[in-house]
Amino acid sequence: MDLGLVFAALGIGIIVGLTGMGGGALMTPTLVLFFGVPPLTAVSSDLVTSAVMKPVGSLVHIRYGSVHWKIVLWLMIGSVPTAFAGSLIISAVGPLAGVQAFVKTTLGYVLLLAAVLIFVRAYIGMRNRARERRDGTTTKRSNSAEITVRIVPTVIVGAIGGLMVGLTSVGSGSLIIIALMLLYPLLGMNKLVGTDLVQAVPLVIAAALGHLLFGAVDWAVAIPLMIGSIPGAWIGAQFSSRIPGGYVRRALAVVLLASGLKMLNVDNVVVLAAAASAVVLGTFGWMALRRSHGLEITRRRERRTSPPPRTRS
Repeated sequence: MDLGLVFAALGIGIIVGLTGMGGGALMTPTLVLFFGVPPLTAVSSDLVTSAVMKPVGSLVHIRYGSVHWKIVLWLMIGSVPTAFAGSLIISAVGPLAGVQAFVKTTLGYVLLLAAVLIFVRAYIGMRNRARERRDGTTTKRSNSAEITVRIVPTVIVGAIGGLMVGLTSVGSGSLIIIALMLLYPLLGMNKLVGTDLVQAVPLVIAAALGHLLFGAVDWAVAIPLMIGSIPGAWIGAQFSSRIPGGYVRRALAVVLLASGLKMLNVDNVVVLAAAASAVVLGTFGWMALRRSHGLEITRRRERRTSPPPRTRS
């Protein structure tokens, strides 16, 4: 058994448990770039692993009631059939156009999109906090059924996310949770993460089933991934309330950027330069952006100086 795969999966599982994202977006590129696993085999093995890893984090959120079940239902209606269809598309495209190159290129663009969407998600949250602090109020976030479910957009999000998961193993966390934040801005972050993790369970099971039938699952890869990722997801879920998620998401965005560029065959020097620039510009640029919205340059200083808010509905 490859212990390197076990420890890599452990780290990725912890990130999934902490943030609700990053499973496919990190696991598949790691397998391809660092362990030399062919892209289609990496996608197939990753999805089978996710099918047993995702329920771990989901059970934690179900236990604490941080799941919006109506949103889960409509996401599943869109995502489950398209996730299975994605594996069928892969099996059809492969003999015609070279599936390995197709998956690798598609994955590269999806990873870059996921990195951008992580920034969008953080910016929306920061902008909302700035408005609330300026108004001396805090928006009441609902964790109950009073949230009105937008059925058609939710089904569409599920369908697109499911298709991307079936094709690349990326999307169940990195993309869908961003879309949920845009569709349901008043839904608390804990419920956003919990809802996304729970809906991802049937999604990845459907995609994994398709890849078991038509893909290229390598059990010598999948089993070590399961051994590492399952306890990792549990650890991440347990400590998610203690470690600032913002730091993890920033690191994840940089990793997604570098991995996406590498998948698109960008030169190593350019990849390293882009990652370093993202760290430097992201740190100081984000501070400047916070300052332009009237906030302290860091979240820690913001907490220290924020006055007690008035709550509004």
